[in-house]
Amino acid sequence: MSPLRRILPLLAAVLALLPVDAALAQNGFEILTVEPGEEGGETYSVTLQILVLMTLLSLLPAALIMLTSFTRIIIVLGILRQGIGTTQTPSNQILIGLALFLTLFVMAPVFQAVYEEAVQPFMAEEISQDEMVQRAWGPMRDFMLEQTRETDIALFARIADRDGFETPQDVPFSILVPSFIISELKTAFQIGFLILIPFLIIDLVVASVLMSMGMMMLSPLIISLPFKIMLFVLVDGWALIVGTLASSFFV
Repeated sequence: MSPLRRILPLLAAVLALLPVDAALAQNGFEILTVEPGEEGGETYSVTLQILVLMTLLSLLPAALIMLTSFTRIIIVLGILRQGIGTTQTPSNQILIGLALFLTLFVMAPVFQAVYEEAVQPFMAEEISQDEMVQRAWGPMRDFMLEQTRETDIALFARIADRDGFETPQDVPFSILVPSFIISELKTAFQIGFLILIPFLIIDLVVASVLMSMGMMMLSPLIISLPFKIMLFVLVDGWALIVGTLASSFFV
């Protein structure tokens, strides 16, 4: 299967999570409306549908960042770069690109399930728009519940003054999303802490050696940077970090 055919179901699955009027999908909509005005003139107005659609499309980046594995991945990669000591290498564009495609890899089973269970039946006119949204939310909810701690859900449920939920499927969207985000942040910092430990040890050793030699004016970062890069390359660090991040979502 070509890369383009792999990406199309993912994009369609993400778009399926946005509520869209069924009339837009069936009959289309007019972008510009021309109405007769006073004194034989004409007035032009943009329909409300296109404004709503553009507003929903503007929420796609936020949904991609906060409702997927992107948050955990980009935070860990940023901590890794900070621990090595190369503040601009890899650049932000490279880290964001790596995090984006790794997110597509992790979320591929979820997006594929959304596409097969919700998008395809809706395009075949087998289900209604409301049922499509419910089916599309199901795989996403299951993914988020697997990555969310019960304590975080209990925290937001207590803040919202909601009673305990009998089943995980009873957790509403307004509580699940912030709970998922908090859990992702916590997990990302836990992984980042473990990544920083070996680099911190190298910095301490280099700083102690320089102090014992009386070279206090020399920055330890200049000496420790080659050792940290060498250690990272010898242990095949990129494969180790990326593999650990990807596998952390499938445990």
